[in-house]
Amino acid sequence: MSKQALPVVDLQAVACCPPIAARPLDADQAAVVAPMFKALGDPVRLRLMSMIASVPEICVCDLTPAFDLAGPTVSHHLRVLREAGLVDSERRGTWVWYRVRPEAFRRLGDLLEIGAGGGDS
Repeated sequence: MSKQALPVVDLQAVACCPPIAARPLDADQAAVVAPMFKALGDPVRLRLMSMIASVPEICVCDLTPAFDLAGPTVSHHLRVLREAGLVDSERRGTWVWYRVRPEAFRRLGDLLEIGAGGGDS
C-alpha cells in the first residue's frame, strides 16, 4: 500500500460534472471524482462509511472494535475517507469523531443519475 497522501477532494469541483448518463466525463472531471469512488472501493472503507452514515456522528473508539484490524490501520482507512471528501472529523479530547458529508453523497448520486439523459429509461 502506498504511503503517498491522496489529495483532498474539492466538492465544488465535483459539482462541475454532469450525470455520466448525460454525457461522458472528460479526463479532468474523471480525475476529480475518482478518489471518492476509489475510497469507497475498499471493503473496510465501505463498511466504515456505512457505519458513519448510519448515525449523526460516531467516535473512532466505537468504530475500531468492529474490525479485526489494528487501530492505526482503521485510522488509515478513515483518513482516506476524509481526504476523499466523504467524511469530516473533529478531535474532542483524546478521541476523533466522524460524520458524513451529505453534500459529497448528493454529488455522487447526481453523477450516477441514470434518468438524466441516457441509459435505459
